[in-house]
Amino acid sequence: MTGPDHHRGTTLARVTTPTPSDPSPTSRARSLVDWLFRDRETGGITIAQAPNPPLVILLVTIGLRWVVPDGSRAESALGWIGLGALAWWALDEVIRGVNPWRRLLGLGGCLLVVSGLAARLG
Repeated sequence: MTGPDHHRGTTLARVTTPTPSDPSPTSRARSLVDWLFRDRETGGITIAQAPNPPLVILLVTIGLRWVVPDGSRAESALGWIGLGALAWWALDEVIRGVNPWRRLLGLGGCLLVVSGLAARLG
């Protein structure tokens, strides 16, 4: 037996869910919010999370850069450490983000890293 519903000797059943032909704007907005913010593991809405280690490192380096002299080696080192922490956080969110929103935040962080690298190396 061959065909789209046959795979290695097993017949696969197709299950379809009826959808309204013209969903309301409210229904479409709710679907978008669910898709964007719904945690794929817990089912809850996740917009922000408690800071994880790379984000804590980034925030600490930002704070310390306010107290070290401008143009010093310490400021430069803190800048590189902060950029590395941002790259760590951003890539982690892109790869393991719990929903599309978190992955988009990670992508934004990656763009900041590229910009920071261009500024530091350019």
